[in-house]
Amino acid sequence: MTYYVTKWIAGYQKVQGLNKNLEIVEAIRITNNKFVQIVRAGENRYFVIAVGKDEVNLLGELSSEDLKEISSQDTEDLKPPVDFKSILDKLKKNS
Repeated sequence: MTYYVTKWIAGYQKVQGLNKNLEIVEAIRITNNKFVQIVRAGENRYFVIAVGKDEVNLLGELSSEDLKEISSQDTEDLKPPVDFKSILDKLKKNS
């Protein structure tokens, strides 16, 4: 259930960000309140920033060629090994 709620929230946030000039492309947590993020500004400018509790620092700029695209092959490895929805459906049918 957590997986589907997280997926829904991500989709909701993506819809909220449509037609805007800024987008967080990727983020990684360094500590509890510090992140490194790749931010797209405009059509094809990408910035790497460090975000802390009370500060934001520019670390550098990337070109679109520097970014690694995630292929569908890569995302198959990220899928959960068990599909809980199908398990719940089977349990409902057997009840």
